[in-house]
Amino acid sequence: MIAIYLMVYFTFPSLFYEAVLQTYSILLSVIPILALVFVFIFLFDLFIKPDKIGTYLGQEAGARGWIFSIVAGILSAGPIYVWYPLLSDLKEKGMRTSFMSTFLYNRSIKLPLLPIMIHYFGVTYTLILTLYMIIASVVVGYITEMIVDDTTGSQHT
Repeated sequence: MIAIYLMVYFTFPSLFYEAVLQTYSILLSVIPILALVFVFIFLFDLFIKPDKIGTYLGQEAGARGWIFSIVAGILSAGPIYVWYPLLSDLKEKGMRTSFMSTFLYNRSIKLPLLPIMIHYFGVTYTLILTLYMIIASVVVGYITEMIVDDTTGSQHT
């Protein structure tokens, strides 16, 4: 990337400055969310022991783990990629692959946008679609867990 930036700098200086300003703008918008995720990781490492992750998000979590991953996915905000370090940390501590998948799937349900969706499509459609997405997230979670080996993170062959 440095080589590309240098090439652009010497060939199109105005484009270079525009790119740097755009990168800076994106960085400013992402840093607060990324900082929040790192604070969560720190707090998880400090207060939540691996056996607790196993209880709430591991193999024995049951319905509580599904509900938590669904609700957390719906309530999560910010760019998706800032959640990857937290999910990776939780995975190392025993979080099931199915719960990670369910969390990521449910990020597509945005509470602030539901009133707009209701306005354009109606309550019935919005409710059915949202319920379908939640159910599909659980199905996708199960399928992901069947394909990916939870203990090693490798695919079954």
